[in-house]
Amino acid sequence: MEMPEIHVEELKKDPEFLANIKRLEEECRKEESIHKGYQLLDAQLVIEAPEDEINEIFTYIVNTAFDKLSQYLVEHRSFDMNDEEEKAIARAIYEHAIQRYSENDAKAAKEMFLVLHHTIDHKGLKDAMMIHAAAVMSGMGFDDFIDNLVDVGDVDPNDPLALFIQSFVQPNDILLTMYAKYVQQGKEELKVLEKDKNA
Repeated sequence: MEMPEIHVEELKKDPEFLANIKRLEEECRKEESIHKGYQLLDAQLVIEAPEDEINEIFTYIVNTAFDKLSQYLVEHRSFDMNDEEEKAIARAIYEHAIQRYSENDAKAAKEMFLVLHHTIDHKGLKDAMMIHAAAVMSGMGFDDFIDNLVDVGDVDPNDPLALFIQSFVQPNDILLTMYAKYVQQGKEELKVLEKDKNA
C-alpha cells in the first residue's frame, strides 16, 4: 500500500490541521504529556515548522522526561513499555543518551543507559540498555558501536519499540558475558538506587 502524498503547503494552510496542532500543544503542556509532545513534534516536522519551534518542543520533551524520571526513581517505579506515556518518557531519555554518546559524553551516556536498564520493565530492552552501557564503559566510540556491534539489518519497523536499538551482531546473553566486567561495574553503580528502596 502506498502512503498518500503529503502536501506540506496545503497542510500549512489547513485550518483543521493547524487547530489540531494548537490543541495538541495545549493538552501536551496541561497534561505534561511526553507522548503528546512527540505527536506535536511529528506534526511540526511535517509542516516544516521553524527550527526554534521544533527545538522548543524537543527541549520541553527532554526536560519533562527527566522530571518524570526523577519522580519514578524516588518512587521506585518502572516504565511499563505497553503504556504510551511511559514508553515516551523512556524514548526521550534514550534519545538524549544516544545524542550524548554520539557527542562523546561517555559519562552522561553511560549513566542514562544504566538508569534505563534499571527502570525499563522489559527483559529484552533491559539487557539492550546494559549492553549500551557496557559498550560505553569499555571505551567503544559511538560510530564503532553502530558499525560493529549493532545489527542494523534486523530492525522490525512494525515493532513499537523499534526506536530503541536492541538488535546486535551477537545474542544478548553472549554480549553480556563478554562484557561481564562492565556489567558488574554497572550493577555496582546502580546499587545506590536500590539502597534507599530497602531503607
